[in-house]
Amino acid sequence: MKLFLITALTMMAFASNSILNRMALDGGHIDPSSFAAVRIVAGVIALGVMLAVRREKLPLWEKSRILGALSLAAYMIGFSLAYDSLDAGLGALILFGVVQVALFIYGAIRGEIPTQRELIGASIAFIGLLIALWPSEDSVATISSTALMVIAGLGWAAYTLAGRGSQNPLASTAANFLFAMPLLLLLLIGQTLNISVTGVVLAVLAGAITSGMGYALWYWVLPQIGPSTAAVVQLSVPIIAIVAGAVLLGEVISISVIVAAGFVVGGIGLAVTKRSVQVGRT
Repeated sequence: MKLFLITALTMMAFASNSILNRMALDGGHIDPSSFAAVRIVAGVIALGVMLAVRREKLPLWEKSRILGALSLAAYMIGFSLAYDSLDAGLGALILFGVVQVALFIYGAIRGEIPTQRELIGASIAFIGLLIALWPSEDSVATISSTALMVIAGLGWAAYTLAGRGSQNPLASTAANFLFAMPLLLLLLIGQTLNISVTGVVLAVLAGAITSGMGYALWYWVLPQIGPSTAAVVQLSVPIIAIVAGAVLLGEVISISVIVAAGFVVGGIGLAVTKRSVQVGRT
């Protein structure tokens, strides 16, 4: 039950990143590069304070640090720039669709062959993604924004894999944020910046709360689930983002999106309950 609740809280934090980012950019409160920069700085500060309170040191030189920092930077850069035009829900669908494919492929290559139940559940969920992403007259996705979100998805998949062996989720997350920060600050060079108090507040919330604390929780969850399950579970994020985007940002929920949500949630339920079913049979 504890694992379920923390996983659910983490998924809500991930969805909140999409909402906060889109809210800041669509409202003209801040430019994408500044949002990404403020977000990473806020995350570093918040995580650093938490580590100081707990009197823990940063694990700066672990083997996974380079991959963790580079993948985090790729995710945050692609994520912020893509949301300059993508709706919150659509962006989340592209992001975690890419994550699902990448993690399933990685798991298969490493010999973690998904069970029949996982494959069926993942297939149902992926059909839901295809329905949601099917081109329509009111589609707002552009080639460039979609490509940027694909890069973000690949970055997040790599970041997820880098965190599987973390012994101290909070410290590892803080170290990744610290090493990724210079890369995101480079985005500000030569840019025409647009920063307001509202934009900074939204970016700080995204960096300190839904990113910093959310990613620390994710690193706590990862060692307890496999790559395939991690991929499928994250497909709940687009659904949360779609609903929140409609309520908070006025984004339209079409019939196709409702149908897609049913497929995604159903597929997730089928895939992630496999262990409870197996336990009941033993």
